[in-house]
Amino acid sequence: MSATLLLGPGPSNCPASVLDALSKDLVGHLDPRFINTMEACKEKLRKILHTKNAVTFPISGTGSAGMEAVLVNILEPGDTIVVGVNGVFGMRIANLAERYGATAIRVEEDWGKPMPYAALEAAVTEHKPKILAVVSGETSTGVYQNMDGLGDLAHNNGALLLADCVTSLAGMPVLLDEWGVDLMYSGTQKCLNCPPGLSPVSFSQRALDVFQNRKSLVPSFYLDLGEILKYIGDGLAKRAYHHTAPVSMVTALDAALDIVLEEGLEARWARHKDAQNYLFEKLAPLNIHPFVEEADRLWPLSTVTIPDGVDEAAVRTALLNDDNIELGGGLGPLAGKVWRIGLMGVNADRAVIDRFVDCLSAKL
Repeated sequence: MSATLLLGPGPSNCPASVLDALSKDLVGHLDPRFINTMEACKEKLRKILHTKNAVTFPISGTGSAGMEAVLVNILEPGDTIVVGVNGVFGMRIANLAERYGATAIRVEEDWGKPMPYAALEAAVTEHKPKILAVVSGETSTGVYQNMDGLGDLAHNNGALLLADCVTSLAGMPVLLDEWGVDLMYSGTQKCLNCPPGLSPVSFSQRALDVFQNRKSLVPSFYLDLGEILKYIGDGLAKRAYHHTAPVSMVTALDAALDIVLEEGLEARWARHKDAQNYLFEKLAPLNIHPFVEEADRLWPLSTVTIPDGVDEAAVRTALLNDDNIELGGGLGPLAGKVWRIGLMGVNADRAVIDRFVDCLSAKL
């Protein structure tokens, strides 16, 4: 049986070199060879994220672990966070912050639209939060957030800027230093074309200063940044065991990052944009249209309307069973109203789109 064509919201298909790296013989999680691979990943991530942040590395866990890591290390009971909520993952940030005893101020926008700067500005200036959090690429809606001015807004009001870059990383511009992002997390299974299991994170010096001035212990041992850095921090003469890192996943990530850098970020971004435009061109005759306005679209993840009278769940099931193609459904208020089509990394390709549209048209 051929590999499933993964055109949902993630995971995505992996290139052969990444799968080969995943199957290499194991070394220990304190072996110098593994540490060297981790160091290489950290430097490559800095390049892809456009940041000089020293604390940039892959957390052992999926993107949700990255979300928890940036929140649990900064927030303390009684703190305030302002969260832009225009989809599932903004909601999750707010809900998770409340689990750690913070007050979450939700600034809500219709699903399918980006967060307006003015609404975020009003909330930040009123509440003076510790963190302003936005989702760079909202996987549940296919919206890409304009980050212009948000770093200054946060910093001028004494806050850190947090960005969820799970789906945007390596498929659209992610410019941490230019945007003024202090806290970032992503995932390996989207545009990086690596299996799920690691979450790249990045902490600015401003964020590290806040972390180092905590009044209470980090309530998670596994995600405690201070403990993790004793294990994988830069240039340590002696490393302290903290947890058993997923050695094979880090090796695979190293190979995946090489592919991204060899292609070049601007070329990769352009390929994702071209793929999305071609997809919409091919879908239009089927009466399937973009859900998000052009200026706000997340290139690697397209949300599209479903033609009247079509049983969307039955179509997705038939595509998987008959054609071995995975297609994503809508979440929350968009359930049953949109499909989510992931063209991530190797799948941002016109031949892939032709195959998908041919199979889809036969099901309508």
